[in-house]
Amino acid sequence: MWVAGAERAGRGELIPVEDPATGEIFAHCHAASEQDVQDTVALAQAAFKSGVWVRESRHRRADVLDKSATLLEAELPELIALEVRQTGRAIREMKAQVPSLVRWLKYYAALLRVEERPLLPTVGKLHNFVDRVPLGVVVQITPFNHPLLIAVKKIAPALAAGNSVIVKPSELTPLTTLRLGAIFKTAGIPDGVFNVLPGYGSLTGKSLVSHPLVRKVDVTGGEAAGRAIGALVGGNLARYTAELGGKAPLVVFNSADIQVAVNGIAFGSFIASGQTCIASTRIIVDNKIFDVVLETLKAKTESIAKRMGAPTNPDSMMGPLVSAKQLRNVESLVDEAVDTGAAKIVTGGKRMTSISALDSTDFSRGYFYEPTILVQGALPIDDFRKSAIWRKEIFGPVIVVVGFDTEEEAVELANDSEFGLGAGIWTQEMAQAFRVSEQIDAGITWVNTHHRNDPSSPWGGSKTSSGLGVENGVEAYQAYTTAKSTIISYASTEESLVSADWFRESAGVVRYG
Repeated sequence: MWVAGAERAGRGELIPVEDPATGEIFAHCHAASEQDVQDTVALAQAAFKSGVWVRESRHRRADVLDKSATLLEAELPELIALEVRQTGRAIREMKAQVPSLVRWLKYYAALLRVEERPLLPTVGKLHNFVDRVPLGVVVQITPFNHPLLIAVKKIAPALAAGNSVIVKPSELTPLTTLRLGAIFKTAGIPDGVFNVLPGYGSLTGKSLVSHPLVRKVDVTGGEAAGRAIGALVGGNLARYTAELGGKAPLVVFNSADIQVAVNGIAFGSFIASGQTCIASTRIIVDNKIFDVVLETLKAKTESIAKRMGAPTNPDSMMGPLVSAKQLRNVESLVDEAVDTGAAKIVTGGKRMTSISALDSTDFSRGYFYEPTILVQGALPIDDFRKSAIWRKEIFGPVIVVVGFDTEEEAVELANDSEFGLGAGIWTQEMAQAFRVSEQIDAGITWVNTHHRNDPSSPWGGSKTSSGLGVENGVEAYQAYTTAKSTIISYASTEESLVSADWFRESAGVVRYG
């Protein structure tokens, strides 16, 4: 564990860390016990109360975040290699993603330097200003698919605001988050202000989110876990942010450039082996161009499959799923869709067990699944739209392609989900882009692109199953603070004696408010 500025052995069981490409256990990590949680929360609370971080000037906190960014950049080669090994993500993806993390640290450092104190138009001779003050001890639960990215997205605004932070990474991918501890300590984060407690959700996670001293919980995960955590957090009347499930639609209109749209679909659907909450899994295509889009997409998908190999190979296009459990889940959903007639396979649809043509990787040792395209099967459209393959989050490289005839039908299909996190539109008609994007019920809607993510841009769902609150931007910073209003009277003594003596013996008008 990383607690109070140092590595510390946990009292819980050892967690095996597996390489998803080979099935090899290559590391072990200490799990935090319930007592570890109690001790760490107490240390984090003591650090907060001491003022060692929260009472630092905002410019000093900004300097520390900037230095953290510089130190993180220096560690990138090792962090990327470790991220590839624990997630199975292709190294070409990690080389693009991990360096972008420094932007979050620099963004919130900059925000600290330019944040203004609002002066409110309060009635009377009163000077009313508002400060954003930190909450205290905050807990962050991060997932396996983007271990460093999602951790840093949460950590940066929380530290900028002055909180004490405890991160519980996924038990599948804890190693890179632990490495952040030494980086932040070297940058100047005081001991106890940043902590990492690996462990399983049922013990470590539950103990953390139900602790009465924890004032905010920020989780990225599945819908069921998010609801369960929310119930515990609510019992303590703590703040709660949850980025949960997704089933993103991607609508391709007749005016779209087909090859550009297909490239976008492939990226939105198969990056991270489809293990992202905003993966475009429901592809909705104008029937006028349906056949040519499907044929072009099939060729693109089969090209990806032919160029898969070891995640460490820079030429490999896609890696394995993160675990045997995740592989079984994807296999089950696809097999059920085919067996019930809900969908039929265009390409892919099975676990990979052959030898890679790219680099001779033995796919049978890992959890590789073919990038897969499905289309509506024998079921009528109304029954198809009730099927699990249309409604459930797959979290794998599997997409379903359906057609539409009218813009209204496209919007209806896009919104036909309990999830509302991300969505994509492909069209060269800007009026249509604005018109349709306004009707799509999603927290993030991309037009002629997908999966764009910036520290300044709010990221969150618009429907309950996709969570509560947002990450990124000023909104995330403010969610790690509360407003403190200070009201100062500048009335003269004479004015105060006339208007502010509530219990004077003579009659007269007194103020209220």
